[in-house]
Amino acid sequence: MLRVEMNPSTYFVNSPDTSEGESHLKTSNYEKTVQQLDIYYGTVKRQLLRYQSCSTGLFPIMSNDLTIGSVRDSIYCAAAVWSLYQAYRRIDDDRGKSYELGQSAVKCMRGILVCWIKQASRVEKFKKNQSLKHALHCKFHLMTGAEVYTEEEYNHLQIDVVSLYLIYLVQMISSGLQIVYTKDEVTFVQNLVYYVERAYRTPDFGMWERGTRYNDGSPEIHASSIGMAKSALEAINGCNLFGEKGASWSVVYVDIDAHNRNRSIFETLLPRESSSKEIDVSLMPTVSYPAFGTHDEHLLAETKKSLLTLRGTYGFKRFSRDGYKCPLEDPCERFYKEGQTKEFEGVECEWPLFYIYMIIDGVFRNLPEQVEEYQNLLQPRISTDSHGDPVIPMYFSVMPGYEDAEKADPGSQHRRGAPSNGYHLWSQALFVIAQLLTGGLLHINELDPIRRYLPSYNRPRKAGRYSAFQGIATDLVVQVVLIAESARLQAMMGTYGIQTQTPHEVEPVQICSSSQLVKIYQHLGVNKKLGLEGRPSRPIGALGTSKIYRVSGKTVLCYPLIFEVSEFYLYRDMALLIDDIKTELQFIGRYWRLSGRPTACLLIREEHMRDPQFKEMLDLLAMLKKGYCDGLKVRVGRLQNLISSSCIEHLDFMNKIEDDVEIKPFKQIEHEYIGYQSLTDVPRVLEYSETERDISNFDDRPTWDIVEAIRNTDGIYAKSKLIGVLLKREGPHYEYSGLTVREHLRGLYHHAGCLHCWQVVRYCSSLLGHTVDSISPFITAVLVHGKQIAVGVPGEQETVFDKPLTPAEIQKILYSTVQPFDVIGAVLQQEVVFYCGRLIGTNPKLFSGILKIRVGWVLEAMKIYLQLKKSSRPLEALSPREVRQVLHKVLSVKDWARQERLPTLVRRKLEGCLCRVPQGFYLQVFKFISESVFVINILCQRCGM
Repeated sequence: MLRVEMNPSTYFVNSPDTSEGESHLKTSNYEKTVQQLDIYYGTVKRQLLRYQSCSTGLFPIMSNDLTIGSVRDSIYCAAAVWSLYQAYRRIDDDRGKSYELGQSAVKCMRGILVCWIKQASRVEKFKKNQSLKHALHCKFHLMTGAEVYTEEEYNHLQIDVVSLYLIYLVQMISSGLQIVYTKDEVTFVQNLVYYVERAYRTPDFGMWERGTRYNDGSPEIHASSIGMAKSALEAINGCNLFGEKGASWSVVYVDIDAHNRNRSIFETLLPRESSSKEIDVSLMPTVSYPAFGTHDEHLLAETKKSLLTLRGTYGFKRFSRDGYKCPLEDPCERFYKEGQTKEFEGVECEWPLFYIYMIIDGVFRNLPEQVEEYQNLLQPRISTDSHGDPVIPMYFSVMPGYEDAEKADPGSQHRRGAPSNGYHLWSQALFVIAQLLTGGLLHINELDPIRRYLPSYNRPRKAGRYSAFQGIATDLVVQVVLIAESARLQAMMGTYGIQTQTPHEVEPVQICSSSQLVKIYQHLGVNKKLGLEGRPSRPIGALGTSKIYRVSGKTVLCYPLIFEVSEFYLYRDMALLIDDIKTELQFIGRYWRLSGRPTACLLIREEHMRDPQFKEMLDLLAMLKKGYCDGLKVRVGRLQNLISSSCIEHLDFMNKIEDDVEIKPFKQIEHEYIGYQSLTDVPRVLEYSETERDISNFDDRPTWDIVEAIRNTDGIYAKSKLIGVLLKREGPHYEYSGLTVREHLRGLYHHAGCLHCWQVVRYCSSLLGHTVDSISPFITAVLVHGKQIAVGVPGEQETVFDKPLTPAEIQKILYSTVQPFDVIGAVLQQEVVFYCGRLIGTNPKLFSGILKIRVGWVLEAMKIYLQLKKSSRPLEALSPREVRQVLHKVLSVKDWARQERLPTLVRRKLEGCLCRVPQGFYLQVFKFISESVFVINILCQRCGM
């Protein structure tokens, strides 16, 4: 029958440039098209719509399940029904079938939305703390939509499911279907965006609902979940949920920096799926249809090559040592025992579903040979039901009792399909889509209206005033606006040929801190009825601050985080700021994907020009003026001249906010006298030094003696140590001289910062409990590169970071593990973690041979290097930039050791502190142990043991 037989000779592929009209003309004739569509309509009615819940609109996993509705399977079923709806729209008289199919898809998508809206409180909690117990459910009662499994009974945290829903929601709305009806639903979908934004740092249970390969109830970071989230964020950004007739307040906004973190970590992980799974077939729908998560040809080819290692004669294995539905698996046990997965190696089930994915992939990529190959592989695996409709088994497993034979000779044993007591709806749905595509009844542009299959720069430009991921393929130009804090600073900069503008000169455009933007975005997605509080208070990154914003009739340009006066001391180092400006501009140039040019605001403060390294800043600005920054094209100009070519984001949702939101612009400093004409007129920060003083004898002295000593001590380092003794004894709220201990400490911290006395700065910062701004993404960056981080003092207990943590958790660990033994170490280790997170993203080779970055020992290596160079200052007295340079030098020891004739013993000490091992070391150890175990087993057998 036509529905079963997949004859390659009938295969039809349209090139991406072929219009839908031309595709229609290439079908044999109108009557045949109608006949074929009617056949698929009957199949869809019998195999899919028959099992759609009449009350919730959900679908089960298997057609014989009358209780549990699965969100993932429901989405794919809705996609198949919608695909047939799209195909029927070509026909002049479809006898109402197109409308029926469209509404069935709408019913399913709305059913999922309604089920999730009932769990709005979970979304709100999850935004603040990505905990398993706050996850949206992925299984509901088929008839009532009620919760059916608790968090203890089922692994609900599957970020890819929510992302998949968002992708298809946008696709269907773009095709003209009305799925979202009310403002409440709009705000909820906006909160679903917040739900998936942090996929890059949220361990979940993945597509297979089991977490790690070991199935022990532990979640882990999955590339498939991150990639799906990245695609969802791209798809839904700027989407009007009410379609073409939507209002300004029904538009969804996406944090471009959150998207970029997901993108960079996803592409870093590829082709690997997770820490425990080197390759997983769940990456197939992530890198290909429906997500199209990457358009990097190299990554795509490498991932596809890896996926093919899972291919069998009956289908694809999900991943190595997958025990699901294997005859050796105990169906009564939810979790596996330690080491049990070894039993399943070589006898994993094979899923023909992924042959279908490869067919669809071949159609989208115009690879007819691939399509034909997988059609031929799939054909013998298809059976028929009583109506003659094709049936795709869920999986094929090795026959019980033949496991050893299959392990001994892979592929030698016959496999049986899953019990034929119902349809696997996911497989049936994908098969319908594949058949419509290969039969020429559905064009790829109809299946993918938003053109996810194309790189962003090749997609049609979106109409409207909202930003979209539509970056250009040519070299990008980053626009730079130089803002001087005062007219006096502007005049002084002008003497060096650096033209700047003051905040007054750019009016009516307002220059603002990115924290003001955070405050504005907190109103996006607020819904009191649902208990939703809008966007979490997360910082806006470099890409977000490179847009110009229209807010309530005002035009706003924000300066990046690196110019913020932060609680942590890194911002006080001018040399580090210069490096960060270069890094920031390079970052923007490399990852900008929005329409319009990015506009970076560089804020120059008066305190900068008092820094000894301000001349380096002038050199940087002079370089930017020439139009380049380390190879990146830049354009420095007046803001008024750059606005027309800038990326402009219209925050129209603010027009509906009842409360007045005050935007506090950056205040220009006013001076009666212009003053400085050149750098020689500017008073410089003097180098500070003091003789170290022993204060150990104050530990047993009375409090009033310590207070008196503080008053009589001029040296700020000795004073900081004495305040530390007082803090430990009396606490932060103890008062003397009219101020609390904490207030005295804070004042000393700022005074030492002005003097660039870094040892005192770090000591006070630690006592004040400071944490590096946005340290979590940098820890995550290290983790996704397959490394772990251990913090602690050598010789004492260490704490290992093997999963992403919140800033509060990181602070608690550092100050409980490190500070009791090394006060300055509590902040110095944060610096090292911060720098490692940056370096591993730009130069991962520095960390080759290192599995665990033991930060305490890394600091020891840095101290050894300083001793080698006979440095007159200890590590803690170096500036942040110098610390970063020493770290880079230590990590790259193998590159310069021979050239600088480094003694072998010293090099071994450095490599030992870094815990670096030779290439292939762990593989050789594993091989040695495996061979040893094999020999021992043989000896035991011979001895009868």
